[in-house]
Amino acid sequence: MLYTELLQLWNQAVQAVDKRDWEGALSKLNQITEPTSRTLFVTASAYLALGQLEPAVKALDQVIAKDERLAVGFFQRAGVHTLNGRLEEALSDCIWAQKYMRDNSVIDYRQLGLRYKLYSWQVLYNAAVVHCRLGLWEKAGSILEKASKEKGGRAGTVEVALESLSRKEILDPLLVPEGEVFRPRKQDIEQLQQRDFLGKAKVISSMIPNDDFGGFEPLRMQKPGYYEPKGDPSQDSCYMRLRSPYMAHGPEELSVPGGSIVFVFSNANAEGLVTVIYDGQKGLLPLSLLDPVDVNKSKGKKKTKSVPSGIPLPPGLKPPTRPQTQSSVTAQQPVSPPVSSPPTYASSTFPSQPPPKYSAIADSSTEQNYLWVVSPDPLSPDIRSVAVASTSMGSYCTAVSGMREIDGCGSEDA
Repeated sequence: MLYTELLQLWNQAVQAVDKRDWEGALSKLNQITEPTSRTLFVTASAYLALGQLEPAVKALDQVIAKDERLAVGFFQRAGVHTLNGRLEEALSDCIWAQKYMRDNSVIDYRQLGLRYKLYSWQVLYNAAVVHCRLGLWEKAGSILEKASKEKGGRAGTVEVALESLSRKEILDPLLVPEGEVFRPRKQDIEQLQQRDFLGKAKVISSMIPNDDFGGFEPLRMQKPGYYEPKGDPSQDSCYMRLRSPYMAHGPEELSVPGGSIVFVFSNANAEGLVTVIYDGQKGLLPLSLLDPVDVNKSKGKKKTKSVPSGIPLPPGLKPPTRPQTQSSVTAQQPVSPPVSSPPTYASSTFPSQPPPKYSAIADSSTEQNYLWVVSPDPLSPDIRSVAVASTSMGSYCTAVSGMREIDGCGSEDA
């Protein structure tokens, strides 16, 4: 059981005790699933006020079981045992109560919620009552004599008991006054009330007219187009057309061109002005200039210019994404044409110039082969082709740059 629930039921039971509603107090106390020693003391007090001694004794037994050193619990049970005729049990409880007084003349239980002070002479007084009922008059008298020497709060009670004892009259035990029970702390009761520490959210600005909802609601799917503002169900809301242009005469009025369709949001006030919404703005217009419009019929007809009603929703465009990373550009390797034939552009570059002949270098018996190779060397960008002559003596190359021949660009190892 939650401690807050226990405090609520305990407080309600105490309030019923203050009203002397003992049955109501018991009904609240019986709802406590995990009672404490103090709530059980309230239960015993309620039973005792109703004159039900047996349930009161059982409740006090549970009180002492919960708190074995509660002197006021033993004191109260001793008085109930005395009223019930169980004198031996009453005398035993008086002894235990005297022990747990711990040689103190008084114990104030106000800190625990009980507005009652238990004096040591009260415990002795109840012990004398038990001896009196047992017929031990001298023992009872000696105990009362000892109680009269104790200090605090007697107010002549012991002296009156001594006079009654001299006449051999039966004495009544002392009990905690009716209605004095353990009460919960006032600070704990005040904490039970819910407090709004953060306060309520307040709408400062909104695109939606008359939007004052500051709470949280689940996400709603948005549809493209327009939505119509909702007015107060208790008021009439409709679309109306303005017959003639109207210029605003005050800060709360709107300037609307003639023929415009507005949404009437409220009834007319004393000046004949109604609250309307036009082009996302809320203001006042005279009702005398407005004519009703059947929006359903106007929507069915095909119009060249459609008049949007309400407030447009946010655009449904997708947000930009991160650009894709491009793979690193690999270096292009130069591709050499096949060596079996001259390059295709050689004839177009030099259409009328035949390939050079090297008859002076090789004799008739020497086999000569010519090879046209594209030079990719960046250091000689003007060289477009190379003629290689293969002889029996070795190899010799002549580079052709433009229309000139460059000798000596080769070696025997080329």
